[in-house]
Amino acid sequence: MPVVTLPRPLKGIVPPMVTPLHGRDELDHYGLSRLVEHLLTGGVSGLFILGTTGEGPSLSYRLRYELIEKTCELVAGRVPVLVGITDTSLVEAIELAKFSRDAGAAAVVAAPPYYFPAEQPPILTFLSCLADESSLPLFLYNMPSCVKATLAFETVEVLARHANVVGLKDSSGDMSYFRRALTLREARPDWTILMGPEQLMAESVLLGSDGGVTGGANLHPRLFVDLYEAASRRDQPTIDRLQSEVVALARIYNVGGSGMAPYLCGLKCALELADICSGQLAEPFTAFGLIERSEVEMLLDSIGIVSVATPVQTTH
Repeated sequence: MPVVTLPRPLKGIVPPMVTPLHGRDELDHYGLSRLVEHLLTGGVSGLFILGTTGEGPSLSYRLRYELIEKTCELVAGRVPVLVGITDTSLVEAIELAKFSRDAGAAAVVAAPPYYFPAEQPPILTFLSCLADESSLPLFLYNMPSCVKATLAFETVEVLARHANVVGLKDSSGDMSYFRRALTLREARPDWTILMGPEQLMAESVLLGSDGGVTGGANLHPRLFVDLYEAASRRDQPTIDRLQSEVVALARIYNVGGSGMAPYLCGLKCALELADICSGQLAEPFTAFGLIERSEVEMLLDSIGIVSVATPVQTTH
């Protein structure tokens, strides 16, 4: 398995890849092949699997291990693969990190443990232990809307002193927090700081971030790569034009309501309509019905997306 050296910092668009499914506990292997090639052809700088958009916590451990192995095999060292290992169990997170290393991944990503309410001291202890024992470099993941715990700036500041903690993905949407996080570069110029919410990615790059972990890049990677590059060179007219396209694309996330379920349902429905991969979701969510599917199809048609997949030679 080719070994990829993790750039320090890692710059560009690192999509939180969806997990193509055929059944409750079955990967859509053909769709996974198409999706990986579609993303790499689109110019992304890495892939982040088993995150929120990848429905990581909803998947069986068996399927998570299979996805890691197959994704690393398909990527074949062309870009770094980052693996989400967020878990309530420190032991399971460490084991997943070990497997990821052996499969050829470049780094792991972890948010605070969920379920039991935890103050910052135990969160710091958990993540410090994970950084100590992880076989791969660790990215911190601030995702308070899902884990119900904010990764406080003071906690991140302490963890930034750990040699095996190499960056932060912030999905809080709090720009004041994000600006404070950028100040950590003074002590860790090698740190990667990535924006989660895609509508804030260009703004974050103008402030000094390294790029974004943008869910919409699953569907249209070149749009987000071009926007990142425009922001990097401070090309405001191009930023404005591409940002309007990002806003238009985001309408698929609000079909049938708002929140995490419509986001995942809309994105996976769009990927199926674009002939990239299956639109099936992991429980508790279910795929859109005919009415919502027709609405997503109309939205895709309005922004010029019919089939954007790159054909690959593989077998079902």
